[in-house]
This record gives sequence, structure tokens and C-alpha cells, in this order.
Amino acid sequence: MTNLLNSLRNIVGTQNLLSQSEAAQRASHVWDARPLQAMALVKPANTKEVSAVLAACHAANQSVVTHGGRTGLADGEKSTTSDIVLSLERMNQIESIDTSGATITVEAGCVLDSVHAAAVENGFMYGVDLGARGSCTLGGNISTNAGGLSVLRYGMTREQVLGLEVVLADGTVLTSMNSMMKNNSGYDLKHLFIGSEGTLGVITRAVLRLRQKTHSVNTCLLAFNRFEQANKVLQILSAKLNAQLNAFEIIWNPYFQLVTDPDISGTAKAPLDRDYPVYAIAEARGTAAEDDKALFERVLENILEEHLLADAVIAQSEQERKNIWHIRENLDPLLSFCPNYNYDVSLPIASMQSYVEGIESEVQKKWPTAKCFAYGHMADCNLHITIVPFPEYVSESFALSNYNAPIDQKLVEEYYEQCNQIVFEPLKPLGGSISAEHGIGTLKKQYLPYSRTSAELALMRSLKNTLDPSNILNPGKVV
Repeated sequence: MTNLLNSLRNIVGTQNLLSQSEAAQRASHVWDARPLQAMALVKPANTKEVSAVLAACHAANQSVVTHGGRTGLADGEKSTTSDIVLSLERMNQIESIDTSGATITVEAGCVLDSVHAAAVENGFMYGVDLGARGSCTLGGNISTNAGGLSVLRYGMTREQVLGLEVVLADGTVLTSMNSMMKNNSGYDLKHLFIGSEGTLGVITRAVLRLRQKTHSVNTCLLAFNRFEQANKVLQILSAKLNAQLNAFEIIWNPYFQLVTDPDISGTAKAPLDRDYPVYAIAEARGTAAEDDKALFERVLENILEEHLLADAVIAQSEQERKNIWHIRENLDPLLSFCPNYNYDVSLPIASMQSYVEGIESEVQKKWPTAKCFAYGHMADCNLHITIVPFPEYVSESFALSNYNAPIDQKLVEEYYEQCNQIVFEPLKPLGGSISAEHGIGTLKKQYLPYSRTSAELALMRSLKNTLDPSNILNPGKVV
């Protein structure tokens, strides 16, 4: 391996190749303080260097794990001391913005927040937004087909990507930096790599679609006595707000109670009574501030008159809007429980309430004191579930490795398998998905047949074998 490391050092420069011990000074993940495991970490500056790095690794049959912001939730970024970690942190530039074509061209290591800021500065907005916006990178978003808070209106990351540049396992550079909405000239190869989690190629650059900036934002927190009311309200808002509805986030009471608990540091102040069974955050975006506000309030008044709401509050300032969204986005209280098991599933909206009730019932049977928290992107058919078998074990550190809990790792893994069965099994008859927006990685790999047919899995493996016959790109992930 000395020859390979020398070759990589020559490609990127001595200062951009970290040894195993130097790489170990980094954390494995934004939520995992354990030392990063890698034979070495290499930081190329451009596509040409990525190509040279992969060509060298391919010739040496050396495995490569690509890193962006390390905010994934399926262990797709996990590496070992046998892997070369390819970090795109130096490839973080916004190359250009085309205001006439409403596109932005970025390097894969560019942070999502930077894209948002650049878009707004030029009178546009970017359609993907998620809680990790300050850390996650566009390459990671594209490789996992990230969803987030605005999928209802703008779609997932796949809908934002017009063109890609990708380096294949052998170093071949595939440049398809299309910038047009329409290009029907043969196979649209970019879709092979969107959502492939770094197993088919390394994304280095992208052309992304921008949207016209919205000048009005109207946000409210709603409370319901029954889930069915939330479903009906979603239908009404979708129909009456002139396609302005941007998000509709569902929150069941246990999660609302937790993240508004006044005794927990950093939680949000509850703007409504904390005892309703179900809550939702609805947000609409438009271009005519006064008219949009009047329409938003009028539609909500009509909904109240139909007795579909138990209570509601409309944000009257940007700070109040942020406070409402803090209820949904503040995951710190959840992560303070160790162990905690987090899930990201999709299923028909009509089945959500019975699904959540079924999970809660099964969890209580196994662990009578356990807690189950449910919330998510209801309008997108996407729920997030967190199961905490032992709520009495709380740590200020969110990393399991830093928590001296009286539960051994073997037991933690055993409980995880049991929770997987509780969460995933009911999805099969519903036609649901074990992963709505976070990908497969290693954590969900064995459960992929729950959501994919044998023919689909065979084709996935065929694509992998064709594009990466030596299996050096993120080996052991997805398929």
C-alpha cells in the first residue's frame, strides 16, 4: 500500500493526504465523536484529481468511501482502516449562476446553505431544504436523493438536478452538465447516480435548477383531536391555497411534548396547549405578500368554522416562524436518549395513524417503559420514527460511544434488530418503503427486499457489477 499512498500524495499534494492517525483526529459523523477509521484520507481539489485518485485505487483494487458533510443517517459514510476515504471538502465552490436559465453550477463539496444564500442573492431560491443545511453537501444530497421540508412543492433532489459530472470507479470522467429543462437525447444517465449513495460513481459537479424567490411566507401551527382531521385539512389547504402550500409536517403528541418540555434545555416554547393528540406545521409561499396572507388566514378561518381544528396559531414574525419550525427540527432531545433507534419510512397517508398506533403497541409490549416518537413529512407520505427502549438513560453527549450506559453493545444491537422488525414488517402489506429519503447504506441493506422486488434487486446488482466490477466504490453498501 505504500506505493499507492505515494501515488495519491503525488496527485493531491502532501498536505492533502492524511495518514491513518491524522484521519482518526476527525469524528466519524456529526453525531458520532468516535475517531474516523481510514487507511488514509485524500482531499482532491478538482475532477481531474478525483479521476487520478480513483484510477490509482482501481489499479490497486483499493476500496474507496466518499465523504461529504457526513450527515447521513444510514451509515453510508462508514469506513474502516482498510478503506481510502475520499473527501470532497476542497471542492466546495459555486462555479456560476445563470439568471436567464435559472440554474446554478456547483462543486459536489459545496454546502447546502451556501447554495441557498447564493440563490437568494440572485433573486432565486433552491428547492431542497433540510435540517442539516449548514453541514450537508450537494454531492451527498444528490447521492442520497435527499428530501427535506419542501418536497411537497418542489420535489426531492432528483427534481432539481439538470446535469452531473461523475467519475467512475476506473477514473473515467462522465461529463453530462446539461443545463436545460428538456433534453430527451437517449438515456438520462444522471439518474443512475442520483440516489446511488456513492456505489456507482463519485459525483464531482452538478447543474441545479433554481426557482423564483417567494416574497411571502405564511406559517402556522395546528392542533387536532384526531389524525383524520389533519388529513382533511391537508386536502383543503392543497386545494384552496392556489398551489402555494410548501410544507405540511405532522407531529404526534409524544414528540411535541418532548421538544416543548420547559425542563429540557434548548427546547421550544409551546405556542399551543401541549396535550392535543396530533399537531401539524403548515407553510405556504407566494409572491404577493398581502394577498397571500389574506388567503392563508381566510382558508384557516373556514377550516376552524368546519370544526376540523382544535386550535391554531399563525406566525406573526420571522422569529415566531423560526420558533414554530424549531419544534419540528430540534432533534437534540431525541438524541440525548441512549440507545435510540431512528427510522425514515414512507407509506400511504390513510394508513399512518394505524401504523403509528401499531408500532407504539408492539414497542410497549416488549419494553413497558419505552417511548416511541413519531413525526414527519405527512404530505410527502414520509414518517420519521424514533424508538427509545430505555428513556431513563439520558446523556448530554449524543454519541453512543461517549455514553457510559449500563447496556452492553450486544444488547443494543439485539434491540435494534427487534425494533427493525416492528417498524419494517407492517410496511410490506401497505406497499411502503423502508427508506423515504435517507437511503439504504448498511443499516437497511438486509431489509431492502421489503421494498424492492427480486427483479429490481437483480438489476441493481447488474448495474453495480457493470459500473464497478471490482467493487471498490463504497463496498458493502446498498446492494
